[in-house]
Parts: sequence; structure tokens; C-alpha cells
Amino acid sequence: MPVLASHRKPRTKVRTTTPAVGFTTAALASVTLLSTQSATAAPVEPKPAIEDVQKKVDELYRQAGSATQQYNRAKAASTAQRAKVDTLLSDVAKRTEKINEARRELGAFAAEQYRTGGIAPTATFFLADDPQAYFDQSRLMSRSTERQQKAVDDFRTQQAAASKKRAEAVQSLESLTETQTTLRSSKQQVQNKLTEARSLLAKLTAEEKARLAELERKKEAEAKEKAEKLARRQAAEAKEREKREAAEQKAREEAAKESGGDNGSGSGSGTGTGTSPGSGTGTGTGTGTDGSYAAKAEKVLAFARAQIGKPYVWGASGPASYDCSGLTQAAWREAGVTLPRTTWDQVKVGTRVATSDLQPGDLVFFYDDISHVGIYKGDGMMIHAPKPGANVREESIYYMPIYGSVRPA
Repeated sequence: MPVLASHRKPRTKVRTTTPAVGFTTAALASVTLLSTQSATAAPVEPKPAIEDVQKKVDELYRQAGSATQQYNRAKAASTAQRAKVDTLLSDVAKRTEKINEARRELGAFAAEQYRTGGIAPTATFFLADDPQAYFDQSRLMSRSTERQQKAVDDFRTQQAAASKKRAEAVQSLESLTETQTTLRSSKQQVQNKLTEARSLLAKLTAEEKARLAELERKKEAEAKEKAEKLARRQAAEAKEREKREAAEQKAREEAAKESGGDNGSGSGSGTGTGTSPGSGTGTGTGTGTDGSYAAKAEKVLAFARAQIGKPYVWGASGPASYDCSGLTQAAWREAGVTLPRTTWDQVKVGTRVATSDLQPGDLVFFYDDISHVGIYKGDGMMIHAPKPGANVREESIYYMPIYGSVRPA
């Protein structure tokens, strides 16, 4: 019997690929995870240009200067408020003592009335052995009653006055507390701004610091060039002014001679007398005023020069260190002129002057918020306490944007 062929389909061998699939899956998972991490990671910020760092640091110092003026104002107000509170509390204590004296006097009257008893006047009259003695005693009692009434009135007056002063003291204490809160807040603002500025500078490399120093030198050179231009312009104007004044003086003298000649030969002595007071008055008034200010300015600048090299410290007013308005206040005090503590108040003192009309001793203010001030020394230069980390020095007034200038006296 022939063998029947098998119709069963031969089984195909299937190669297992599990390991490969597992490896591919793991690889894909790793790539996906890395891609996800890369997508969610914070982008790296580009490092700011050194010019931007310079602008940022300058702005932080300006803001610190403004906060310093706020601190100075709060400190001055706190000092004044503390003195007022102490005066009021002392007054309250004195008035309280007067109240106690009035109370003791009233207590003595009350004790006396208790000892004598409260008998009606009619009963006292009928019970008296001697009516005349009663009337004498009645007059004494009347005077006693008047003294008692006065004691009561004094007590009430002192009590009302003490109550009023006590209320004033409480109100002043509340104001003092608010001022001290402002003082602490301003101090914190200054410290925060300076810390931020120092942090920016600390991140710079040696090369970046050198580049920043170069930018500072360039800025100073540009400011100095502007100062020299102002000095040349002021010198030219002064020379022109002297020529004009000399011509006017010569014209006055010639006019005086002509006037003397018209009076005849006998008026020679009269001409001399008339000319002398006229020219003396005209010259003396102008020179006297300018000389007075110049003398004060000389004292101011002598003091300011003596402070050169001392460190800037915010909130300081000497003698070892200064902030900008502390230096100007101390310098003008040497000339007998009392200036307020802050730039914001100093700018309101005296007469406003244009930059082209500046004279030595004038105060020059900077920035729109008037947060800095220096003492003009002439030739476009000033003496000032610049900023934290720097010392009192001479510098061009064009180193910072000028707000305006004043002549304090």
C-alpha cells in the first residue's frame, strides 16, 4: 500500500527577538526621558554685557543714594520727635506733681471739715455763747471757703492741663514709632541695594573687571572734558565782564570830568568830592556782597578739601566719614550757615543758579530724584562724597546728570 504524502504544512521556525525589543524599548525610554528633561530644564540666561552691568550698578547706587536720603530725613525727624516727647513727658511729670500738691491741700480741707463737723450756720449762731465771736468766726470761715474753692479750681485746672499734655505726649510717641518704622525700612532698602550691587560686581571675572574699570576711566575723561569746556567758557565770560565793567567805569569818570569842567574853574574841589562818593558807592556795594559770599565759600571749600580721602558711609555726617549731604551740611556749617540734612531739603535753600553761572561754594544736585549733591570748587569741578566703596574726592560735575544748583547764602 503506497504511503500517503503528508499534507501537513511544515512548521516555520520563528526566531525570538525579545532581547532586542527590550533593548530598543529601554533606549527609546532613555531618549524620551532625556528629551523631557531637556525641554523642562530652565534655559540658561546669556551673561549680560559689561556695559549693562555698569548701568545696572550705577542705577543701584543711585537708588541706594535715594534710600539714604529717606533714611537721613527719617533719622532727623526721629531725633526731633524724641526731643519733643522727652519735653512733653517732663512737662506731664511737673504737672502731675502740681496735681498731687492740689490734692493734698484738698485733703487737708476735707480733714478739717470732718473734725469741725457740718453744723448749719443758724444752729451755730443760736448755740454760740458770744454772737460777736460767731460773726468773727464766720468771716474767717468765709475766707477759708474761698481758699478751698481756689484750691478746687487750681486742682481742676492742673488736671485738665496735665490731661492735654499727656494726650500730646501719646500722639508724639505714636508719630515717633511711625518715624522709626520708616527709619528701619529705609535702612533695609539701602542695604538691599548695596548688596545687589556688590553681588553683581563679585560675579565679574578679572577680565570683565578690567573692562569695567576702562569704561569708568572713559566716563571720567568725558566728564572732565566737559568740565574744561565750562571752565574756558566761564573764564572768557569773566574776562568779557571785566572789560565791560572797566569801560563803564571809564565812561563814568569821563562824564564826571565833563560835568566838572562845565562848572568853571572854581569847581575843581567840588568835582573831586562828588566823584569820590559816587564811584565808591557803586564799587563798594557789588564788591561787598560778592566778597561776603566768597569769604564764606572759601571756608566751605577749605573744610571740604580737608575731608578728601575720607570714606563715603551712608547716613554719616562726619567727622570720620560722610555721605553726600552730610559733607555739604558740615562744610557750610563751617561758614556759619545751617543747612538741612537731606538733598531734598538742601535744594530748597538759597538762590537757584544756572550751571553756567556757578561760583565756588555753590551746591550742585544730581539725578531727577535729587539723590546726590556736591560742592562746586570752580573750573567745572566739585568736591563730593561719591558712593559706597569710594572716598571723598574732586570730580567733574558732569560725571552725573545735573538736576540744578543753588547758592546757599
